[in-house]
Amino acid sequence: MKILRTPDDFFKNIKGYPYHPQYTVVKTHDNCDLRIHHIDEGPKDGPILLAMHGQPVWSYLYSRMIPHLVKAGIRVIAPDLAGYGKSDKPAAREDYSYQRQVDWMNQWLVQNDFTKITFFGQDWGGLIGLRMVADNGERFDRVAMGNTGLPYSPDVPDTVVEEIQTFRQGPTKLTMASMMKQVRQMDGFGGADPHAGIRKFAYWQKYTWDTIDVPAGVIASSMIEKRNKLAVALELLMGNLGLRRISPFGSAVTKAFEAPFPSPAFKMAVRAMPSHVPSIPDPSLEAQKQAWEFFSTFEKPFLCVGAGDDPVTNGFEKLFLSKVPGTQNQPHQMIGGGHFFQWKKAKELSQILSDFIHINL
Repeated sequence: MKILRTPDDFFKNIKGYPYHPQYTVVKTHDNCDLRIHHIDEGPKDGPILLAMHGQPVWSYLYSRMIPHLVKAGIRVIAPDLAGYGKSDKPAAREDYSYQRQVDWMNQWLVQNDFTKITFFGQDWGGLIGLRMVADNGERFDRVAMGNTGLPYSPDVPDTVVEEIQTFRQGPTKLTMASMMKQVRQMDGFGGADPHAGIRKFAYWQKYTWDTIDVPAGVIASSMIEKRNKLAVALELLMGNLGLRRISPFGSAVTKAFEAPFPSPAFKMAVRAMPSHVPSIPDPSLEAQKQAWEFFSTFEKPFLCVGAGDDPVTNGFEKLFLSKVPGTQNQPHQMIGGGHFFQWKKAKELSQILSDFIHINL
C-alpha cells in the first residue's frame, strides 16, 4: 500500500489549533504502517470525550469546542481519521472501505487503551465511531451523536440500486454548485419517498469521486462561515487552474481545512469515502446489522444532539430513539448550526456534552 504523509510545515500558522500532536502506528491489511494522529487536551484524570470528525474535514473542526470542554474538566481526545488531517493518507481508491476505517480506528483505540469513554461523533465520525462502540462496548460508558447515523439498507429495491449505480458511473458532469443545489433539497433519508434522499445523496457521491481535486477547504468554509460569493468563485477558479494553495481569496478557515492536502494525490479519502456510505446495500451490510443488534440492547446513556437544519441528516435521531434503550429519559435536542454544528454552535454543544457527561458519571 502506498501511503502519503503531509509534511508538518503545511500545518504551520493555523489559527486556533495550538495542540501537541500524538501519533499511533496501526497495521494495514498488507502489514504496512499507518500513522494515526490525535490530540489529547484537558486534565489527564478527567472524564474522556472521544470526539470524531467527518468528511472532508479533520479534528480542527473541534478547535472551537475544546477550550469550553477543557474548562469543564473534560479530557478531549480528537483523532484524525486515516486520509485526513495529520494522519497518514493511503493513496489508492481501493485502499479505502468502511470496514478498513473501522479496523484502523479499533486498533488505534486498543493501542491507546482508552476506557470509560464518552463518545461523540458526527458525519463519518459517527458511522465509524458507532461501529467502534459496538466492537468495544466495554470501553464506553455513554454515547452521544449528532448529524450522523448507522445506515442499514437491506431493502432498497434492485431498480433503485441500479439507478444509483448507473448515475454515479455515468457521464453527467457536476460542479460544486450543481451538486450542492441537489444536496440542499434533501430532508434526510426518510420522508414520503423513502428513496429520495438516496437519490440526492448520490450527487455528493458522484461529485467527490469525479472531482480529482475536491475543494475541501472551500466546501467546509462555505458551510460554517459567511463568505463573499465572488471570493468563493475566484477561489474555485484558482483551484481549477491548479493554484489552490496560493490563492489570495481563501479565508483562514478555508486554508485550515485545505492544509492536510498538499496536492490532489492526498485527497483520495475525500474522494472515495462518500461512495462507501451504505445508502444502498454494499459489503458493510452484515456488519451494520450486527451493530444495530448491539445497540438494540444498549442501556447505557445515549444522547441524540444534532442541528435539526442539516438537509443530509435531518431526522437521524428517530431510528435511535425507537430502537436504543439507552436513549430513554435523555435530553435529546436539536440546536441548529447546520451540518458542521461543532463550529457554529461550539459553546452550546460543548455545554450539552459536558452536562451529559457530568450528570451520568
